[in-house]
Amino acid sequence: MARIEKSVLVRAPVKKIFDYLNDPLKLQEYWPEMAEVKEVEHLPNGGSTFKYTYKMAGFTLHGCSEDTEIVPLKRMVSESTGDITARLTWELEPVEFGVRVHLKNEYSFKLPVIGKLGEAFLVGLNEKEADRILDNLKTRME
Repeated sequence: MARIEKSVLVRAPVKKIFDYLNDPLKLQEYWPEMAEVKEVEHLPNGGSTFKYTYKMAGFTLHGCSEDTEIVPLKRMVSESTGDITARLTWELEPVEFGVRVHLKNEYSFKLPVIGKLGEAFLVGLNEKEADRILDNLKTRME
C-alpha cells in the first residue's frame, strides 16, 4: 500500500475549510484528476457517500467513497473501494496564522496489468497531484 503525507498552511477560518472539504461536490474544484462525482448521499455522521470517476495516466478509474469518521472542524476520514482502495484523512490544525491542513492518503491500485514499474510511476504522479490538491485548496480558501 502506498502512502502520501503532506500539509499546507491556509490563511482562512477552520470552518470555511472544513465545510469545503466536507462537500464531495467540491472535489472537482481542487482535485485535478477527479472527473466526476455523483450519487452523493449524506450520512448521519455528518459525512457522505458518493461514486466517483478518476482519470490518471490514461486510466479511467471508478469507485465509491464513504466518510467513516467526521470530527467537526478537526478531522475527516474517507474509505474508498473500487479500482483504487484508499483511506484518505484530512486533519485541520488551527495555528497562529491560519490552519495547518494535513492530508494523508494510503492507497493501492487494483490494476494488475500495470505491474510494479507502472505502479511506481502512478505513485510518483500521485505525489505530485497531492501537492496540486493542497495548492488548489489554499488558493480557493484564501
